[in-house]
Amino acid sequence: MTPAEQAAAIAAAQAALKAGQATRAASLLAPVLAGQPQNTQALMLMGAAAQAQGDQQTAADCFARALPSRPADAALHIRLGIALHVTGRREQAAQVLRKACELAPRSALAWFDLGEALKGDAQHIGEARAAYARVLALAPRHVGARLALARIEAGLGDVVAAERGFREVLRLDPSNAWAWFGLSDLNVLHFSADDVAGMQHARARHGVDTREYNLLGFALAKALEDQGDYAQAFAVLKVANAHWRRHVGWDAAPEHARIKTVAVAAQDFTPPAPLDPSLGSEVIFIASLPRSGSTLLEHMLASHPRVEGANEIDDLRQVLADESRRRGGGPVQWMQQATAQDWQRLGRQYLQRTVRWRGVHPVMTDKNLDTWQWVNVALAMLPGAHVVIVHRDALETCLACFRQRFEQRSEFAYDLDDLAGRYADFMQLARLWRELCPRRVFDLAYEDLVRAPEPVLRRLLAFCGLPFDAACLDFQHARRSVMSGPSAAQVRAPLNPNTGRAARYGALLEPLRRRLRELGVA
Repeated sequence: MTPAEQAAAIAAAQAALKAGQATRAASLLAPVLAGQPQNTQALMLMGAAAQAQGDQQTAADCFARALPSRPADAALHIRLGIALHVTGRREQAAQVLRKACELAPRSALAWFDLGEALKGDAQHIGEARAAYARVLALAPRHVGARLALARIEAGLGDVVAAERGFREVLRLDPSNAWAWFGLSDLNVLHFSADDVAGMQHARARHGVDTREYNLLGFALAKALEDQGDYAQAFAVLKVANAHWRRHVGWDAAPEHARIKTVAVAAQDFTPPAPLDPSLGSEVIFIASLPRSGSTLLEHMLASHPRVEGANEIDDLRQVLADESRRRGGGPVQWMQQATAQDWQRLGRQYLQRTVRWRGVHPVMTDKNLDTWQWVNVALAMLPGAHVVIVHRDALETCLACFRQRFEQRSEFAYDLDDLAGRYADFMQLARLWRELCPRRVFDLAYEDLVRAPEPVLRRLLAFCGLPFDAACLDFQHARRSVMSGPSAAQVRAPLNPNTGRAARYGALLEPLRRRLRELGVA
């Protein structure tokens, strides 16, 4: 292309982007970049076009290539930071967005995106909190920052500040579904009759979108519970769950078959003798279903002076996913062929990925909610690791999940039959892991923990090779961020052995009771 043709193509691409025609913009820019791969203006426009099409990987590549020519361009840093964050490169994203804030210290957008990049990392939660506070100093009516800051306050256990933040959002926008849901997610807040009316009005307004309508349904059910109207709360829950189940598209039958395949393969699997039997001794895996007490247990353990709680990190799943892509099949297909060297390599990969969690305290917990499916594989990788399987009464677990609107990876939680089946699958594997790995697995019933915490914790700490420390019993005063929303405030309160709700719903739960009996887990 001649320089004039390049200029014309770039101008046409700019016009196409302004008109919302990202695909046309990309096609106009492709020949420009073929001739001039480092054309800064074309790279920035191509990155914007890719971002508009949802291709954040291409966007990140284009913006990164343009950056050396525009090192002081705060907007370019912001776009690159967003693309890196969406593609999972959070540390790089944070570094780029910090630079954006340095270049444009009065940009609310830069500070907000920095907060977004940092908020999912418990180790940087203080910096995220400060970033959102900076946004609000620059733009006091910024609803997204106020919501995010309120969620952080909840995670840090400051329920008063969290409620104040959510209520301020509702003052600015009385129908804000995220604020109503945030209040309900605190779990320790008692809603008033006026709150019920506010949520009902928000749900009934014209044009409310699917996600917001659903959030309001779960929040309203909690508010109706607080008014003692369990029949109406259950009716609202059934509608909200059925509504969201259609959105997530869970199919229980193939998932049940997959768990059965995992169980069969595990019984036929004998890992090779480990090259280093102590590898992973600094790791405590907490394996459970949601709403079973895993957050409470982790908070207790993380109150120990030698333990860091990493929350629901994804590193084990990522290591297994990377190996599965390399081998062309899942762990069930390749674990029999894996050598002792392979398992050690995978274990070291996990330890390298999680090293930052052991920088201050030598022992870490990992309570990812998928771990219960891969306990034998985790122990083949890390033969020195400790696994704690946490379970709660079947009826209470299923009801607690049914009452909770999850943001990700709990698609089974929106139908009572699906929940009963998932609980049965979990207990099948939990029993199997206890049989196959009795010395590496600790079985913990939530009810035992809240009824007699000290003797249970003494046994558990001894199992994990840790001395007893009374700080574990004084867990409600520990200053750390709890990333699990519905449990964040609850773990700041003294233990309550009477947390069951099923009795309040009475006969409404009879179909669930019957299904659990049929599955043998009642």
